[in-house]
Amino acid sequence: MTVRSGEPSAADRIDTTVAHPARRYNYLLGGKDNFAADRQSGDALAAAMPTIRLAAVENRMFLQRAVRFLAQQGVRQFLDIGTGIPTADNTHEVAQAIDPSARVVYVDNDPIVLAHARALLNSTPEGRTAYLDADLRDPERILAHPDLRTTIDLDEPVALMLVAILHFIRDDEAPKTILDRLVAALPSGSYVVASHVTWEYLPPEVTAKLEANNRDGRFQARSTDQFADLLEGLDLVEPGIVSVARWRADDAPQPRPSVQDVSFNGAVARVV
Repeated sequence: MTVRSGEPSAADRIDTTVAHPARRYNYLLGGKDNFAADRQSGDALAAAMPTIRLAAVENRMFLQRAVRFLAQQGVRQFLDIGTGIPTADNTHEVAQAIDPSARVVYVDNDPIVLAHARALLNSTPEGRTAYLDADLRDPERILAHPDLRTTIDLDEPVALMLVAILHFIRDDEAPKTILDRLVAALPSGSYVVASHVTWEYLPPEVTAKLEANNRDGRFQARSTDQFADLLEGLDLVEPGIVSVARWRADDAPQPRPSVQDVSFNGAVARVV
């Protein structure tokens, strides 16, 4: 995690005047690693969709349940892209609670996540974690990174985590091509864990307000069918593509939130 000569430090790259998805998500989860612009953006989204904080929490719980499920299936390696700012029960903590030898590589492009990455590197002695300062839009850089290669054995099953990140990849940025490239590097028996915002259950007036907060077009909600298209070629694990609030949530607090209140789809799929 050293910074090469001539490259700006993480602190120098942080623009506090512009909202960033990782910091806004941190705010919606109740975290403190955010700035006024992130809070203003989060509040605007909450004004349009009052249950958005619930959606953020349910998405986080989906990640934890999916990691726990895969670790119980014997998966011991995780590639978590779009990590976000560290919070409670990060991927390595959930996996290593089941098997201390689990290995996790985190990837994010937000300099504030880099600044907090030490919390993600607090591995068990038996396991290992690494952090890559990289962007999902550049899968070749991720796959070729030496820290990935020394942490994860790509000849053994890997869980590729793409939780709440694919909706930041527009159609013109070829999200399916990016996903396919990453999956192609994984052996049979690996898994993909993904979640994606959908507005298909929301009334038109709510969708219009959310669209008004997406002036730069950076965010792209997708329907269940569009999400399924991204996962084409993978073998969906039961119960398939469902609300993140409903994915293997029998042990979660009941009653479960409605699909309208959460508006997040999630899935776990096996690489065949």
